[in-house]
Amino acid sequence: MHLLNIGFGNTVMVNRIIAVINSGSSPARKIKDLAKKAERLIDVTEGRRTRSIIIMDSNHVILSSVQPDTIGQRIAALQVGQHLTEAREHRHLVSLAEDGS
Repeated sequence: MHLLNIGFGNTVMVNRIIAVINSGSSPARKIKDLAKKAERLIDVTEGRRTRSIIIMDSNHVILSSVQPDTIGQRIAALQVGQHLTEAREHRHLVSLAEDGS
């Protein structure tokens, strides 16, 4: 389980994110309005300008003041870190197997 910082100490589970979109377009505003009507809107902007809209697999829509590019970079960094950890674990298992033979 990897948590992603989306601003002001708020986090979401990375594997539950469907999309991160810019809040400036008309379709993005419509998504926000529909989520609000369905009571699935979560605002974590702390009163600041909404810069990105995060769509979750649970149909929740999260408003964040963090730029979409920044969120994308954070996701990429988590994925790289996960791959490095997996590679390290693989090398460790290979060395254990070689030592045991």
